[in-house]
Amino acid sequence: MKKVCLALVMFFGACLVASPARAQLTPNREYYGINRSIPMTVSTPPGAGGAIEIALINPGSGEEVSTAAAARGGVDLASLFPVLWTSANPETLLAQLVVGGKQIGPPVVLVPMLTPRTAIPGKGGVTFSPDKNRAYSGVRAYTDKHIVFETTEGEIEIALRPDKAPNTCRHILDLVEGGFYTDIQVHRIVAMTSNGHPFVVQFGDPTGMGNGGPGRMIDLEPSDLPHDFGVISMARTPDPNTNGSQVFLCLSRPGTQFLDGQYTSFGCAVRGADTLIRMEQTPTDESGRAASPPVVTRAYTVPAPPYDDRPACVERPEPIPEER
Repeated sequence: MKKVCLALVMFFGACLVASPARAQLTPNREYYGINRSIPMTVSTPPGAGGAIEIALINPGSGEEVSTAAAARGGVDLASLFPVLWTSANPETLLAQLVVGGKQIGPPVVLVPMLTPRTAIPGKGGVTFSPDKNRAYSGVRAYTDKHIVFETTEGEIEIALRPDKAPNTCRHILDLVEGGFYTDIQVHRIVAMTSNGHPFVVQFGDPTGMGNGGPGRMIDLEPSDLPHDFGVISMARTPDPNTNGSQVFLCLSRPGTQFLDGQYTSFGCAVRGADTLIRMEQTPTDESGRAASPPVVTRAYTVPAPPYDDRPACVERPEPIPEER
């Protein structure tokens, strides 16, 4: 009897997992070379009526760049949207399935494969090589996802911003889905800077000492996403190209705005403001270390909602102290 019940649980669990996958646009692979086809598969819920369309959306402005009629089964995005290969200024876009005028399923992130800009350290901070003469090789496509960090203080759900830092987002997704963030201490908590503003909580080092990582690094990536409460960004050493696995979550805009342009911000919390505040309130010494630090017990990904249903970034739930 127990085996039968277990089988039923596994069956219905599989149905629950598979159901969203039947109602979305799915890339056939991740990489598509320029001027080639971009095959994807359209799946819709059984009995869903209405016209099937795919909308190209600018994730920053929300502008609908283009819309094309589609059908269930295989589609070629390159044929539906020639602009993907002809644009003079390729940028990250979202391909969103629309059925009967309603957006369904997570969008597909379309990231142009462009020669990266190089970080140039200087006395006044980091600058980047000019945004010109960059080779455009094609697009990288993947289903949009959120990251959930489970911690001993509660959960924090992160919406990624691949339009701001595409390579960093993909790097972090790889670490999360590979199980890297399992039993990781929050090794640094700076509840207040010298000017009286909440600063950051930081984690991502399996050693818990603040100098470890995943054994590989990626270069600093330019991002204009402002550091603010709930924004997640890459921690690094003074060498700008040492982004590994350590990340920090901002605790206030006044405390972190000086980090803009110098660190790669790549997403924001859409759930878990209370968790951040509980972490901030953890007793620490002057270096930001806690005797009993919070722990990230695991991290995993969940499908992002349709673009129209995307949640807003969290806001700080208490007044920020006046500057001292």
